[in-house]
Amino acid sequence: MSHLEERLQNDLTTIRNCIAGQAGKVEVALDDALQALQSGHKKLAYATILNDYPINRTMREIDRLCHRFIAVHLPSGAHLRFLSAAIRVNIELERMGDYAVTIAREAVQLSSPPANTLGRELDRIATETMLMFRQSTNAFNQLNAELAHSTKLLSGAMEYNLSTVYQEIANVSQVKDVKDTLALFVVFNQLKRVADQAKNLCEDAIFAATGAQKDPKVFNVLFVDEDNSFLSQLAEAVARKNYPDAGHYRSAGRVPAQSLNAALIAFMADRGISMESVRPAALTELTPHEIADQEVIVSLQGDVESYFPEIPFHTSALQWDIEVESVQVESLYRTLALQVKDLMVLLRGEEG
Repeated sequence: MSHLEERLQNDLTTIRNCIAGQAGKVEVALDDALQALQSGHKKLAYATILNDYPINRTMREIDRLCHRFIAVHLPSGAHLRFLSAAIRVNIELERMGDYAVTIAREAVQLSSPPANTLGRELDRIATETMLMFRQSTNAFNQLNAELAHSTKLLSGAMEYNLSTVYQEIANVSQVKDVKDTLALFVVFNQLKRVADQAKNLCEDAIFAATGAQKDPKVFNVLFVDEDNSFLSQLAEAVARKNYPDAGHYRSAGRVPAQSLNAALIAFMADRGISMESVRPAALTELTPHEIADQEVIVSLQGDVESYFPEIPFHTSALQWDIEVESVQVESLYRTLALQVKDLMVLLRGEEG
């Protein structure tokens, strides 16, 4: 190994060791913040807040080392991929340190540690979040793409769990006052952000190890109307036909009709799409978990909120009032095609 190659490897090792050390500091900060919150240990909470300053200094040092490496070694290939990922990971770790500080600050504000249902939920979600954090940092430190892929899968369950928790927080019988309610909401939100950053860290590990870029997001979109016999079915068909890779599409009605509209069946058949076996579906057929999984719910007849007792926390609701009287299916198809296009361009961009 030449002197230049040896220096390159030494500099890479220094960066990797710094990142591993920073991950260790952030892990301690998160653990301490959660312990302070669950035990009411205010001294530990204040220590966690002050210990964020060394994390910030380490972040700046890693940033300096990464940019110095690029300037000195002019890396390419795998080395450049690693440096690009390392710069992102450095930012993600620093943000997770900030989330730990916020949790510690809220721990000081709480009148008493979370108890009963919310206390148990906090313990469960904190455990899941820290598992994601540890596995994601290990995946990057080891450049283990397989571990990164498996860790990413944990984030899906957390989305639904947090929607349930937010409903629990809204139950005022679980907390003593508004101040505690807001503090708990912030804490759970910070844990969600830690999990999001851990997922990003997994993407960075996969990129550094294999060069694979993050897959474009596939969106869950639900179309609703009164009976799911015509408009919502047409919107679902338009989305499936025009944007098959950009989303998972469903439709349902408040009170489903016995069968689909005959004009719709004939219109779609002319375009080579058979709907003979399709039957209108009821909103009640969707589980709360399936509804919470929808990124977007679109109402084609009336206010979205009239169809659901509550819109899930992570769901966006849209209302497209489509006039159907004396309008032919071809015209409705074109109108919906433009609406769906605008939505998917907004979600995925022109290239999506």
